[in-house]
Amino acid sequence: MKPILYVGNRNYSSWSLRPWLVLAWSGLDFETRTLPLGGAGYSHRQMPSVLAISPSGTVPALHIGDDVISDSLAISEWAAEQVPSLWPSAPIARAHARSAACEMHSGFVALRTHLTCNIRRRTAPRALNEEVARDVARIETLWNTLRRRYGAGGPFLFGATPTIADAFYTPVATRFRTYGVKLGEEAAQYSETLLTTPAFLEWEKEAIAESWTIPESDEK
Repeated sequence: MKPILYVGNRNYSSWSLRPWLVLAWSGLDFETRTLPLGGAGYSHRQMPSVLAISPSGTVPALHIGDDVISDSLAISEWAAEQVPSLWPSAPIARAHARSAACEMHSGFVALRTHLTCNIRRRTAPRALNEEVARDVARIETLWNTLRRRYGAGGPFLFGATPTIADAFYTPVATRFRTYGVKLGEEAAQYSETLLTTPAFLEWEKEAIAESWTIPESDEK
């Protein structure tokens, strides 16, 4: 039986996009099922439809037979156990890739709060507050540093093929595009790479086709 990945709304759920990209890049055979999020219980992780498939009350959730993995990084690590090339092969490069993914997984709170994920939305560039600007500067520095040290062989952070680190920063690239965040040439080129991979374009197509919107959200 092939694994089943439960994801949230594709337009909004950056947490879901990350492991979905990892699994898509892995070549592993898996099924995707989408759960609409929001409404009663959502903010407290008590949505009945989500609790029915994820004990944590969150998605993404990967079902592997009777086992459930309900964390985007844990799902990605499981995939890398099956397909080791999802991390760089060299030990130090692999450590830096893990560090970059973990920094995204647990950090950049201001960016997440003020530049929320909305793949199909486009806005005019806006002034960023100090905390968001600091997050943007850190991400740009991180991208440029990794690209200059490890990316000579291709367009991704660690060369010719995407890794889990690239998957974790793809939702960031969508945020930069949505809110018109200005980046330097190197970072802008890398961001465009993430937004033009076939896997992301497949996800984006589904996100655009979704009719559901967050109540009272501004889709202009």
